[in-house]
This record gives sequence, C-alpha cells and structure tokens, in this order.
Amino acid sequence: MSQASLHQSLSQQQTLAPQMRKSLEILQASTLELTQLVRQSLETNPVLEDITEVDSLDAESPDPEEADSLDYLNETDDDWRDRSIMEARSSPWTSEDEERRQRLYDSIVAPETLQQHLSHQLDLSMVDPEVREAGRAVIANLDERGFLDLPAKELGARMNLKPAALQAALVLIQSFDPPGVGAENIHQSLLIQLERAGESGSIEYKIVRDHLEDLARKRYPQIARALGTNVERITEAASRIGRLTPNPGGEFDPTGNPYILPDVVIERDDDGEWSARLTNEYLPNLRINDFYKDLIGRSKTDGKTRQFLRDQIRDGRSLIRSISLRQETILAIAYKLIEHQPAFLAKGPRHLRPLTMNDIADELSLHATTVSRAVAGKYVLTPHGLMEMRAFFATGYQTEGGEEVSNAGVREAIQQIIAQENASKPLSDDALAKQLKTQGINVARRTVAKYREQLNILPSHLRKSF
Repeated sequence: MSQASLHQSLSQQQTLAPQMRKSLEILQASTLELTQLVRQSLETNPVLEDITEVDSLDAESPDPEEADSLDYLNETDDDWRDRSIMEARSSPWTSEDEERRQRLYDSIVAPETLQQHLSHQLDLSMVDPEVREAGRAVIANLDERGFLDLPAKELGARMNLKPAALQAALVLIQSFDPPGVGAENIHQSLLIQLERAGESGSIEYKIVRDHLEDLARKRYPQIARALGTNVERITEAASRIGRLTPNPGGEFDPTGNPYILPDVVIERDDDGEWSARLTNEYLPNLRINDFYKDLIGRSKTDGKTRQFLRDQIRDGRSLIRSISLRQETILAIAYKLIEHQPAFLAKGPRHLRPLTMNDIADELSLHATTVSRAVAGKYVLTPHGLMEMRAFFATGYQTEGGEEVSNAGVREAIQQIIAQENASKPLSDDALAKQLKTQGINVARRTVAKYREQLNILPSHLRKSF
C-alpha cells in the first residue's frame, strides 16, 4: 500500500518587479506599439498629460474646490479597475492575468511582427529562466522567414548560452505558432511542419527527410524505387508537400507592413558627419500634471483620494522614466552602429561589416540581452532605405584581401552574379561559390545554397530558360 508524505524544500527563483517588467516591455516595444501603449496610459491615468496639449488641458482644469471630493474622480472608476492591465505583476500567473494581458495586446492595432508574436507565446510558457533567456535570444535572431540567421551552435557561443538551455529553447520555439519557425533552414522547417501535423512517419516526411533534392528536380521514379512505392503515390505526396509553407514567418513580413515607422534616422549633418536622431515626433511628450501633485498636499483631500493619486503619479513617473531610458538606449546603439558601419552608410549593403550584439553591449556596458531587446522590432531609416536595426548585426567572412564582408554582403554578391548569368545556362551553387572565390570570398557550396534560399532564388535547374 502506497503511503503519502509531505516534503519541504527551499528553492530560489528570480522574479522581476512590476516596474521592471513594464520597463522591459517598453524597451522591446516598436514605435507604433509604444505609441498605442502611451495613448492608453493617457486615457487610463488622469495625472498624465501630453505637453503638446497643455493649453487645452489647462482650459479644462477643474475648480480646486470641486476636485477636493472623491466624487470628482468617479469618472476614473473604470480606469482604476483596469490598472492591472497596464502592469505586469510578479505574482503567480492566473487565467485572469492571461485574459487581461490578451486584452491589452488585442487593443494594439499595429500589425504584429513575428518577434512580437513569438515573444507573447514565450511569455506565457512555464519554463526555467535560463530557457526563457535563451528563447529570447533565439527569437531576436530569426530572419523575416522565421529561420535562424546563424547556426544554433554559433548563436549559443556568441550569446554565452548553455547548450542544454539553448536546445530546450529551440524545441520550445519550434512548437510555437506558426508551425516551422525556429528552424535553421527550409529543410528542417518542412520536417517540423510535418511533425506538428502528426505525419512524422508518413511518406511525405521520408521524402522531405531523404529525397528533397530529388523532389525539387521531380525525379519521382527514383524516389518511388527508393521508397518501394509507385509514381502515383509520390505525385500525391509531392502535392501535399507543396501545400507546406517555405516561409512560415511570411504573414508577418515587415516589407508588406504599411505602418512601419522608423525609430531612428541616420543622415549626414551640415558638416558631412553621420548623425542619428530619434523620431520622437511619433510619441506624446508626457509629464505629471501639477494640479494633481498639488491636490495631494491639500488638507481637504481625503485619504482614499490621496492614495489613488499617489498610485497614479507613481505609475506615471515610472512610465516616463522607462520611455526615456528606452530612447536613450536606442540612440546610444544607433551611434555605435554609425561608428562600426561607416562603409555601409557611404557605399551600401555590400559593405556592411560583421558585427555582434556582444560587441555593442561591451562598449555600452550593457548585457547582450538588453541590446537584443532594444533592437527587436526597431527600424532605422538610412541613406539606403528603411531597414531593421537588427540587420546591422551579422556574422561574416574575411576576404583574401583582408576585407571583412557580412552575410548581407555575401547575399548581395550572389544576387548580382545571378542577375548577370546566362539564363540558358544558369550557374549552379558550386559555380556560384567559385565565382565568389574570384572576388576573394571563400564560402562553401551549402552556404551559397542557404543564402540563395534566403533570397528566394530558385536552384539553377529551375532558373533555366529554354
């Protein structure tokens, strides 16, 4: 007969204070998302005011005698009840907390980015802090298709992540919506999609796992012989595989988002030097209304009203500080990008140099994860167009001449070579690698294939014109 017993144990768990959670949320928010959050705060917190609207607010300020009573604040009862929506609490997560959080994000009308979509799912996952931190690093290093933009092992080394935590984070994120995200390439993404559909033992799975190149070349008879089936079954399987998505993050593609606003503009100043400026005009300029600060000190103000105002002023000041810190951090990173990437600013993407978030973090005395949060979902308007801030961070190669070239530069070189090829005799990935070598860039054929896929360029046999 089994016996029940009770055991006591001590454990340490790191939790974030509500204000710190809010500060991190604001740091990671995009400009449009932050604008919406600030507007909501202006509507729910009576002590906050937009400086640009001070004149109209002053004209509508209540009479001090009327404001001394709690009746005057009755109109904010709904705001009082909804305050918890604007706060992330460190208490155990409940279904009510989840519903409040969802209402907050549902109220944000800005199109959601892939990173935001995955981050929301990560926030709701019950995982160890190390796995959560590794998950944030993975999400921050996904490209627009939802694939890792560098090998997982290299990501772990650069971000100082424990292998076990990184592996657990990858498995977790690969279980998120949309299916197929978190993979290193399209091959792995298709396998993940089939696994998520419960087809890990299907003939489709075997084709993708072992015969993807034959499938791309439509070598159905060879696949049928290898799998011991007929061509008709392979044709049917190929049709089903064709319904999988090669671009799981495509619905969140920022290039199709008409609402993207740059967070930073990099341009030359009057002296010809590169400078950065924040696009603060998109954000309301907040301050605490002096009337309510004075009201707390009035002898006629009852205790309940005074406590309510103290809470609102504390929340308002915390919001203002968090926004200020966010803007300072983004601007500091932008100036470091100028310092590291002058050739790119002057000559274009081909001259983007390899750069890591650890490099910037060390120079600014920040943690690499802070830099990762700060650049997530942020955009920079450069002389070469609007681009994600995280695009400045990329690994790369050193040419035979000693010049450093980023992954983006290699992709551009591949694109230029293909644009100039003979359409009747397109270059294979091996031939592309040889062409790059003549430019001093030594990359493997499989690396060329990976970059070609990222550029959405078909393999040579499918590019051929007859």
